[in-house]
Amino acid sequence: MSSHTPGFELPLRLLLAFRTLIEELHAELARQGHPDLRPMHGFVMQAIGPGGTTAVELGRTLGVSKQAAGKTIDTLERVGYVERTTDPRDSRRKIVRLTPYGLDALDRSARIFDALRARWAADLGEDRLQALESDLRRMTPGSLWRLDTPGWFGNL
Repeated sequence: MSSHTPGFELPLRLLLAFRTLIEELHAELARQGHPDLRPMHGFVMQAIGPGGTTAVELGRTLGVSKQAAGKTIDTLERVGYVERTTDPRDSRRKIVRLTPYGLDALDRSARIFDALRARWAADLGEDRLQALESDLRRMTPGSLWRLDTPGWFGNL
């Protein structure tokens, strides 16, 4: 067996690590009272943020159409994570805001991610995990908040 790792393995391993963490997150969120959340919803809820947004702005942030953003808003509204309200500055505009249930999901997600990271640190060793994180920071753009990933994947 050759010691050379093919180049295609790196992005697949990174994607697999991401998927593993996200699946573990959602399994725990379901146990903690959030069984209807899906991986895409995390991007959407982060993009909505604490101040709320419109469907047009949400679509732009996510890199998807207003219609796609609207369908996701409908889904999240139906299961109680967001609500639509009238913009106090312009009654023609609808603002999408996170509900207390949505905020609870984000708070729990942060705590679960901390627990998952702690488990990785226990399995790999804190020094190795910190080195991995440092190397990934070095090799990737500075901003963590690329919320347009849903649209990027949709354009494949």
